[in-house]
Amino acid sequence: MKNKVVIYQAKSGAILLRGDFAKETIWGNLNDIADIFETDKSGISRHIKSIIESGELGEGATVAKIATVQREGERTVRREIEYYNLDMILSVGYRVNSKRATLFRQWATKTLRAHIVDGYTINRSRVAKNYEMFLKSFEQVKALLPASGTVDATSVLELIKMFADTWVSIDA
Repeated sequence: MKNKVVIYQAKSGAILLRGDFAKETIWGNLNDIADIFETDKSGISRHIKSIIESGELGEGATVAKIATVQREGERTVRREIEYYNLDMILSVGYRVNSKRATLFRQWATKTLRAHIVDGYTINRSRVAKNYEMFLKSFEQVKALLPASGTVDATSVLELIKMFADTWVSIDA
């Protein structure tokens, strides 16, 4: 894995991720997942085994073996380490019994509820990080409005719809 994904846990319970999202997933090894949910690796390993055995998730789609090279004393050792994708990390988060996993479940439930009720969700921290680009996009939309200043709601919605792809890909 050339681009090491950085995974950390927010105080709210949200899993905040940074990394390469080209494949629309992230990968974490047992240590990463144990760190996220503040629990031991053996428990994470048991949950992953159970998730695969029950058929909840398939091993082929959620597990990748990635060769890593590390120094151990005087020697260089090459090992294959299993990495698990976001689907597996989320499934584990619903099984782990720890304070942080509980915060994660509360955050996930609140986020899912908001998405279902409102029909969308907004990642405020991402918008804040990209605020200047968001404002730039807004100014571009304003520039397309008629100079007369009279615009009907349908026209505004049509403009927003046209720029929706731009707003979604701002982080990209």
